[in-house]
Amino acid sequence: MNSSNTYDVVIVGGGIAGLSLAILLGRQHYKILLLEKESYPKHKVCGEYISMESKPFLLSLGLAVDEMQLPVINKLQVTDARGNVVNADLPQGGFGISRYKLDAALAELAQKAGATILTKTKVEDVQWGSDSYTVKAKDQTYAAKVVCGTWGKRSNIDVKWQRTFIKEKNRALNNYIAVKYHINYPWPNDIVGLHNFKNGYCGISRVEDGRTCLCYLTTATNLQENGNDIKRLEQETVMQNPWLKKIFGEAEFLYESPLAISQISFERKTQVEEHVLLLGDAAGSITPLCGNGMSMAMRAAKISGGLIDEFLKGSISREVMEKNYSDQWGSVFSKRLSMGRFIQSNFGKGGITSVFLKVANAFPFVKRALIRGASGSVF
Repeated sequence: MNSSNTYDVVIVGGGIAGLSLAILLGRQHYKILLLEKESYPKHKVCGEYISMESKPFLLSLGLAVDEMQLPVINKLQVTDARGNVVNADLPQGGFGISRYKLDAALAELAQKAGATILTKTKVEDVQWGSDSYTVKAKDQTYAAKVVCGTWGKRSNIDVKWQRTFIKEKNRALNNYIAVKYHINYPWPNDIVGLHNFKNGYCGISRVEDGRTCLCYLTTATNLQENGNDIKRLEQETVMQNPWLKKIFGEAEFLYESPLAISQISFERKTQVEEHVLLLGDAAGSITPLCGNGMSMAMRAAKISGGLIDEFLKGSISREVMEKNYSDQWGSVFSKRLSMGRFIQSNFGKGGITSVFLKVANAFPFVKRALIRGASGSVF
């Protein structure tokens, strides 16, 4: 194969995990190729809230977070489908930034670090050989010593590999849809809201430039029961919550049409498949109620980046790299994902949600425990 198409690491997917890893490894002077099926900048379906645990890491990557004048969020507001409300402080807190802004900024830093980024390039296949990989994309074939999958919640590669969560059908944590808007609305800078409705919930929080992110998650069944019509779903189901009725009724919607993704799964996933290290949502999705998916993606990049560096230097074997990555990933994230699945199973279910919130209101330590369980330490 042409040496120009041979790399130390090929990263499949250019979201937060992939871009962060490209920066880390590019700075180590490895030859890095990142393949992204979209282009930058681009809006993505995402709650766009990042917990403060990630701020030191972003600063270390060179992102000037303090100079961006981003809204700082330190309060949580949760309502049930009838509008009953629970308020709580977020001791760690976070900040709001759109994926449109964040991903483009990280892509620029990755290129400055020496990584090659090819956009509008969909990967068709990843094949493992005796001790290396071939990656096929857009009529080109690339060779790599290491391949990392950072392609998000679901991809054609997941289907090709028939990963376990792909084969699971009609389970409680499978087959969700998510819909996102940016809106003009006088939402407080310091609050992230989570408003429940039948079989779903909607998050709202500020991002940069005075915009507000509005993103809701619900079951595919909920959409089907509304004729697969998003507007009807919002009118007939989402807006039954009085808080959401007010927001949807008064906001100025800034997209011509909503962004939507389907077939979202919160089932357990493996962190290594076909000797490919998986990061971010490809390795396991945390429910949006826990609000730390972006932080988890970045932390996985830091964990994998250190192990890949050791492997490429010859300090550890491939087998040790893969085992240590799976072990460290589980040690850091498993409890948070379990908490996310527990909370997910109790929200958006009418009476259960109302009882859950009443208990949280009556016993503040319950609120604090849930918030701690969904949070991570600074890295």
